[in-house]
Amino acid sequence: MSRTPARLDELDLAILTAMHEYQKAGILELSRRTRVARATVQSRIARMEEAGVISSYDPQIDVTAAGFDVQAFVTLEIAQGALEAVSADLEAIPGVLEAYATTGSGDVLCRIGADSHAGLQAVLLSIDRTNSVVRSHSVVVLSTVIAHRTLPLLRTLTPAGSSKAPAYRTAHP
Repeated sequence: MSRTPARLDELDLAILTAMHEYQKAGILELSRRTRVARATVQSRIARMEEAGVISSYDPQIDVTAAGFDVQAFVTLEIAQGALEAVSADLEAIPGVLEAYATTGSGDVLCRIGADSHAGLQAVLLSIDRTNSVVRSHSVVVLSTVIAHRTLPLLRTLTPAGSSKAPAYRTAHP
């Protein structure tokens, strides 16, 4: 299902920033940090949830810290029309952390994790055993240069006008 992109304004970005910087903060604390009414923060968050901007409240888990310090990116070439089959196959393999359909020389790009090089090999063999994968190419991760992030990209948006919240306008002229 395709959604119309949400039009975020300066207050929305301030709320998202506060949620990112103070991940355990509740509505009242976010209200204090953004200097707007609690009901305003609550309605803004509800609107962003409904639009899909806020897609989850899952904790960010560092798989390396959890003992899975071997990671790799794997490009898969799949059989013609096998995207649904490869999706089901990959979901059944616990070491597959995420997968994306792509353009270019490969069809699917996966990030996988393992507790050792032997574990990595086992995950790669599991992927190669699926009927939908024709060929795979893997690249082992040595270190993280930039971790997953979203706020720098959101900050490049041209805000959709000023906030209607008077307290926020006064505090952020």
